Amino acid sequence: MLETKSVLIVGGGVAGIQAALDLADRGLQVYLVEESPSIGGKMAQLDKTFPTMDCSICILAPKMVECFRHLNIKLFVYSELKKVKGSAGDFTVTILRKPKYVDETKCNACGECAKSCPVQVPSEFNAAFEPRKAIYMPFPQAVPSVYVVDEKSCLGLSPLICGKCTEACEPRAIVPGEKPEEMELKVGAIIVATGFEEYNPSNIDEYGYGVYDNVITALEFERLICASGPLGGHLKRPFDLKEPHRIAFIQCVGSRSSKSGNPYCSAVCCMYATKEAVLIKEHHPEAQVHILYNELKAFGKGFNEFVTRARSEYGVEYHRGRPSEIRENPITRNLKIKYEDTLEQQVKFLEVDLVILCSALIPSSKNTTLAQALGIETDEHGFFKVRDPLLAPVDTQVEGIFVCGYSQSPKDIPEVVAQASGAAARAAEAIAIATRQKVSACEFPQN
Repeated sequence: MLETKSVLIVGGGVAGIQAALDLADRGLQVYLVEESPSIGGKMAQLDKTFPTMDCSICILAPKMVECFRHLNIKLFVYSELKKVKGSAGDFTVTILRKPKYVDETKCNACGECAKSCPVQVPSEFNAAFEPRKAIYMPFPQAVPSVYVVDEKSCLGLSPLICGKCTEACEPRAIVPGEKPEEMELKVGAIIVATGFEEYNPSNIDEYGYGVYDNVITALEFERLICASGPLGGHLKRPFDLKEPHRIAFIQCVGSRSSKSGNPYCSAVCCMYATKEAVLIKEHHPEAQVHILYNELKAFGKGFNEFVTRARSEYGVEYHRGRPSEIRENPITRNLKIKYEDTLEQQVKFLEVDLVILCSALIPSSKNTTLAQALGIETDEHGFFKVRDPLLAPVDTQVEGIFVCGYSQSPKDIPEVVAQASGAAARAAEAIAIATRQKVSACEFPQN
């Protein structure tokens, strides 16, 4: 195989996975780089997808496994892209593989190491609602299914201080002396699919996030309501584990606002709030669910019908108006929301048991550093720039480097997957062109 017939994909979320599978099925070699210990990205944390209400991990997990088992795909998890040299058809990339302190070839994911570990820290996957150990697997469906040692949480690896995981590991898979490793790869094209992060609303003082225990974000609520989450899918508020009967969603938290630095619409908040409202009503039909919004953005296929169904069949109440303040009752820990109903032009109050903030979805904080390494540009919000949003929506200013998914602009999962396939097609085209040029240069050398 020519060196040009390989592609590097940065980001192992649903976009990166889809692009990798498309390219691998074309017979190209794919190197998939993901900074966390498992591929899957944010979609792995979701309970259901809208508007079909299909199980998120049921859709994603088969793709993750297929990606891991495909002969043309090589996974580099717990790794980062550090350097890029060359041009389209002949890139040389440097990848840093961080030490897991676990031998992947020996680990059988039995979990005995984690049982013996005395250290507990908040679980990132479960939004810190439950602990994990210093040696852990991110989630049950993680791919690859291998444990990893969190060096920052471990009591000590050099020298080995605790050693209980080593004693408990029958296959002898723990490697305390493992070192970081840099490796170089030759690729013909690069696809960037770094996804998004959830905006931290703690600096929006009027909403009390981080101050009031029963004010949480939508992604945190996804883990609470998910059957595989810390509460086993039971609807409870995090502070006292009481069943909330009145729940409010607040839209556009940190988005469409120059104050937060995110003046754009995140594209999915109205719909995932509707999805989560329906989930609440399915768990507890008697619950009162309120969604406070500025404008409803239901522009995808079946989206408007989904909102209509939430209203008519489930009784979800929509209020057009932005809250100005949330106050907590110190005795009951219930929350009183003050907002202006912009339809009736009245200031109103709403008392609820739980508030869910639909925070802005923002580009990865590492996009700027990655853009410098790749020689491409980001816009003022941190999204990767493309040549033309309409005519070349996945092409960057550098030939042979493409972007897709939320790292390019706000979009929902179906659009992310479609654009990932588009980026894969463009990468395959770029490689085909580079291969033809390389063959032509060999057949007809210049004098």
